[in-house]
Amino acid sequence: MPRAEFNLQDPEDLSRLQGQWRFAPGLVPGEPNEGLVSQLDAVPCRLPDYDDSAWEVRHNLAQWHSHGLTFAWYRLRVTLPETVHGHPIRGTRCLFETCIDDYGEIWIDGECDRERGAVQGFNVPQRVLITTDAQPGDQHTFALLAINGPLAAPGGAVFVRYATLAFEWREAGY
Repeated sequence: MPRAEFNLQDPEDLSRLQGQWRFAPGLVPGEPNEGLVSQLDAVPCRLPDYDDSAWEVRHNLAQWHSHGLTFAWYRLRVTLPETVHGHPIRGTRCLFETCIDDYGEIWIDGECDRERGAVQGFNVPQRVLITTDAQPGDQHTFALLAINGPLAAPGGAVFVRYATLAFEWREAGY
């Protein structure tokens, strides 16, 4: 299947998508104890209309953020362009792919694919289908929850190893 992708860590590709990564530490950024409370119902920063304008702009997703048991959010809003590397995207399959160190959840437009977007294991690449019919001008919000692990004895840091927005065509003559 023919394929082309945007590297969501490349400034030129982000510019084509009108996107900019935002970053904030904590399970619920800005809350006491990073929002770690018993029986939390939901975290609002997973939602597409959440206001992340006060968050840090993050140019380097691989930059470590560390402090024991750590949670952090990475958010990105994109607008799909007409083409990806010269190929029209209209009607393509669109996928978001990433690897979050150590554990991660992927929320796309406020929804988490519980099979593919939830924690998959320690440093496991994740691939989530966004749509089977991408259209220029479509907008999508990606909210990534990164968790340092192992949870019972965390070490290292949280960061995003890579993130891409991929498009696949059904026919070889794309």
